[in-house]
Amino acid sequence: MQNEDFIKACQHPDFLLKQSQLLVTSYHHWTGLNLLETSGVDLVQALQNAPYAVASHNADADPLFNYANQQALQLFGMQAEDMLALPSRYSAEPMLREARAEFLHQVATHGYIDNYSGVRIAKDGSRFLIEQATVWNVIDIKTKEHFGQAVIIKAWKAL
Repeated sequence: MQNEDFIKACQHPDFLLKQSQLLVTSYHHWTGLNLLETSGVDLVQALQNAPYAVASHNADADPLFNYANQQALQLFGMQAEDMLALPSRYSAEPMLREARAEFLHQVATHGYIDNYSGVRIAKDGSRFLIEQATVWNVIDIKTKEHFGQAVIIKAWKAL
């Protein structure tokens, strides 16, 4: 799939609804916690406007970002068109990519890891430290189909 087609697919309302549902249900499945504290609201909008960063990548061998809420886009200094279809490995410093790959393997094996911290890179090249992050496997809890991994970033600081 061409990048433009991938980006359009990731921005389609049907995808956003399904991805939002997958993020919320799989996060609860692994952690027992609610990704959103509100109920009875528009799930897509609530997640898009959450005060913390949420992003996910697909399950490809070289995973591509397929979701980023407004706080994640702001944190990485990107528009949706910049972040979607970007290999998620580019969000980490080159020297840390091997450690990041091992970390993601641990998440794949155990379902999730919480209280994660690490250095990330914004579009302009600036670095920031993410703290209190949880990374989890995005799955359909009924079928156990694996769709990739996601992160919630609750705290960060510029370096």
